[in-house]
Amino acid sequence: MMEAGDCACGQTAVREEAAAWFVRLQEPNVSVEQQQRFEAWLNEHPQHREEFQLLQGLWTAADLLPTSRLQALAQTPRRERRPMLRYAVAASVLAVALGLGLFSGLNHPGGYRAEFATAPGERKHVALPDGSLIDLNSRSRLQVRYEKDRRVIELSAGEAMFSVEHDASRPFIVEAGSGKVTVTGTRFDVRRDATQTRVAVEQGTVKVQGSAAPDNEFINLTAGLGTAVDAQGQVLPAYAVNPAELTAWRNGKLVFNNASLSEVAAEVSRYRDKPLTVTQPNVASLRLTSVFKSDDTDALLKALPSILPVTVRTLADGSQEIISR
Repeated sequence: MMEAGDCACGQTAVREEAAAWFVRLQEPNVSVEQQQRFEAWLNEHPQHREEFQLLQGLWTAADLLPTSRLQALAQTPRRERRPMLRYAVAASVLAVALGLGLFSGLNHPGGYRAEFATAPGERKHVALPDGSLIDLNSRSRLQVRYEKDRRVIELSAGEAMFSVEHDASRPFIVEAGSGKVTVTGTRFDVRRDATQTRVAVEQGTVKVQGSAAPDNEFINLTAGLGTAVDAQGQVLPAYAVNPAELTAWRNGKLVFNNASLSEVAAEVSRYRDKPLTVTQPNVASLRLTSVFKSDDTDALLKALPSILPVTVRTLADGSQEIISR
């Protein structure tokens, strides 16, 4: 517990820790261990979350600064490495924001906008200004738009796990194709594929709506339940799911539980530069139950012929196909 005389010193230390975490989370390929340590640090004390949110708001507010000012802020010695450059610019933006009065309104991020995306095989951890957290899976893209009375996420591709900070006055809405998920505070996963949008709830309650239904028609999902919205906006009845299995990708795992090889090929393709295909019907219907690392899909392809009567061949364009052995 900090004494009254240590308050300013303690606040400075927390602010420096928040800035250090901010820098780490900007780097590509943040490890699962680092993500878990960050979440633990964030939950240690309300001031941790407050300082991190403030720094994110200030970083966004950098868009309000003249280009010439930002270029001047970025003039740091060449010997500094890239993460330190980001730290220096962030600290400078903080100082300039103080001078320009940009603190006004940042504690309630009404006008926050951002876009995040991941490359094949990449995962990304994102902390939003209100304390909500997003984990992005491979080949995913979303846009964030915070307004005065609502927080809107548009998932245009891929999959994301949301840990939403409760705010009854501003519902958190995820729009994904022909489906919409509305919550005030909970933990759930949304995956957008070509033919459907899948929703699975780990904690709390979400409301799922399809574009084909009136506004007053929706399905409520609680922990351990999921649903899917097809391309026509029709919502399937709720069904039991295993959230830990569906979100194993957050820990770098691919879990297949009696999955067809066509499903396996589609999933593995999300983590590779070139697609993995299976065109022979008798091969596509074969079933697989196993666990692999998402960052080493080559190991899966090498192991597959020892598990099932198949082989994997490489095509002229560099893609690969599973065929009968």
